[in-house]
Amino acid sequence: MIFKEILVRYGELSTKGRNKKDFISRLRDNVRYSFNDIAPLKIRAERDRMFIEVENKEKFDVLMDRLPHVFGIQSISPVASCEKDLDVMKALAFEILEDYREKGDLTFKVEVHRTDKTFPLNTHELQREMGATILPNFPNFKVQVKNPDFALRIEVREDAIYMMAQVIQGAGGMPIGSNGRSLLMLSGGIDSPVAGYLMMKRGVRLDAIHFFSPPYTSDNALQKVKELANELTKFGANIRLHVIPFTELQVAVKDAVPDNMSMTSTRRMMMKVADKVREEVGALGIVTGESLGQVASQTLESLTAINDVTNTPILRPLISADKNDIIKIAKDIGTYETSIQPFEDCCTIFTPSSPKTKPKLEKVLRFESFTEFDELIDRAVKNREVYQFPQKEVKEDKFADLL
Repeated sequence: MIFKEILVRYGELSTKGRNKKDFISRLRDNVRYSFNDIAPLKIRAERDRMFIEVENKEKFDVLMDRLPHVFGIQSISPVASCEKDLDVMKALAFEILEDYREKGDLTFKVEVHRTDKTFPLNTHELQREMGATILPNFPNFKVQVKNPDFALRIEVREDAIYMMAQVIQGAGGMPIGSNGRSLLMLSGGIDSPVAGYLMMKRGVRLDAIHFFSPPYTSDNALQKVKELANELTKFGANIRLHVIPFTELQVAVKDAVPDNMSMTSTRRMMMKVADKVREEVGALGIVTGESLGQVASQTLESLTAINDVTNTPILRPLISADKNDIIKIAKDIGTYETSIQPFEDCCTIFTPSSPKTKPKLEKVLRFESFTEFDELIDRAVKNREVYQFPQKEVKEDKFADLL
């Protein structure tokens, strides 16, 4: 294997000022976490880029496959190295460029960066020497200085020559954890995992909360939510899932509030529970997958009535998104097939035939006042179950039968 390290470019992190080192440190920690299964990793973080040493092909393949999913990474390039000998450099360039031979007509250029100023050829001389050697051996190549299809990048460092050509786009965004923690309301549908993904991309670390209403919702529905929570961890951070026993509260709302306003009250109770869990875990906001006008509970009037129960920031990254755009993101990030499994969540039970799209807050408050919901809310929060993702594999005890 010719590649000895992987170059990581920061992208948006490069625009940061005095606190830039904090973002870089967070990204380095997230990379270590994401690749804990192939630890240890030798990482060298510089101001504008990061280098990860590669010890073998197995580790290289894992890094190249999963690094593009880690938020905060703009792009990556596999880097090869050789001694500072011109003939050896040319041979290495041929190896790197071999993958481009069968890709049709391509434009390219040679870029040179000399850290070691004692190298006998200056930048322009080395560019001409390498270009003149490459062109006759790759007839499908044509030199183009501005906006070529790709560039062969050569770095002349103090210790060796380093070369790269491939640039693989990363997930971009900010390192998870660089913008605090929020609580994601994870229903099991298409929208909420996408909302969680978009907030993680902006550097937000997530806990998730799910409202479980047995026997009206099944264990299969809960398992689906667990799979979605686990799927979101592949972007570089663990997630705690808080499962709320919601049957008692949901039935109480059904009995106390008129059918056409029960959906609004149910969402208000969810938000009250979520706010208490948020406070306990130290989160700063609540994330939902709501999209304006998509369903009756997502009109401006409904959202106003739901927001009334808390002063906590409610983050709705999908608020202006089209459903087809949400589905496309869900497919891209790998949550769509899990989300469409036909297991109902609590939002689909007791659904009124004609829910109010413009509920009056004063009327909702009046009907809710006839029932003492606070005790039910406290009990639901207290009796929640918490799951950690990704789940650690439990090693089988080979001697268990002997005990």
